[in-house]
Amino acid sequence: MGSVTATAAPSARPHVILLIRTFAAIVGSGFRRYSTYRQATVAGVATNTVFGILRCYVLLAVAGEAGTAAGYDRAQLVTFVWAGQGLLAVVLLWRWTELSDRIRTGEIVADLLRPVHPVTSYLAADLGRAGYAGLARMVPPLLVGPLLFEVHLPARWSTVAFFGCSVLLAVVVSFGCRYLVNATAYWLGDARGPLLLWTLCSAVLAGLAFPLRFLPEWLYVPLWLLTPFPSLLQAPLDVLVERDSPAIQAGLVGVQLCWAVLLLAGCRWVQRRAERRLVVHGG
Repeated sequence: MGSVTATAAPSARPHVILLIRTFAAIVGSGFRRYSTYRQATVAGVATNTVFGILRCYVLLAVAGEAGTAAGYDRAQLVTFVWAGQGLLAVVLLWRWTELSDRIRTGEIVADLLRPVHPVTSYLAADLGRAGYAGLARMVPPLLVGPLLFEVHLPARWSTVAFFGCSVLLAVVVSFGCRYLVNATAYWLGDARGPLLLWTLCSAVLAGLAFPLRFLPEWLYVPLWLLTPFPSLLQAPLDVLVERDSPAIQAGLVGVQLCWAVLLLAGCRWVQRRAERRLVVHGG
């Protein structure tokens, strides 16, 4: 028994290393792919900056003379807005229809023939995209905001670590949601209807239009725990502005982690069912 165990471990190690290298290579290709869209990046930064200024004045007006709104002070509201404008491109709530387009045209068959699982491949490419967006689309708004408004800077070093983990998990949660919405094309043939519904729901329920804590507690707490939407933007932004204690910050990241695991498992389950459907239809 000892000899079997001794020989099994080394044989598994090269396979794991190969998987890691393949995943890293796809992440790198996703980064390089989106770094070629330089004009779109500049246009996106300009648009986010303009909307950031408008949203700041709206939320500052909500705070009014009291200087606070739903527990956020003026500086926290400003940071919430500008970080949200930068995160919007990193998390990428909308405009991702690559999977549904390939399903509709039949090109998805080529993805199924590759040695890497489609969920793993698309996730790696999306992480590369998010990495580029973090540098090119998130940093500029974070630099412009302090030039125009008073912002909140993290007072605890733990906030930086929590925020980094929260952003990464937000990207994974967003990918899982987008993949599932796109995968409806396996059954519907065209995913434009589900994509439109996803756009409407995510814009309101993710914390983009306004902080979800503006809502009554009996509404936003179930929304936070029972849906993945607050994990997309609201959670990382609340972590950054230090709206809560470190224990609650860790709890917010924990909720995101749960949703990330559930959604990735759901993606693989849906993909498996979809492949069976393709075989039944002669795909």
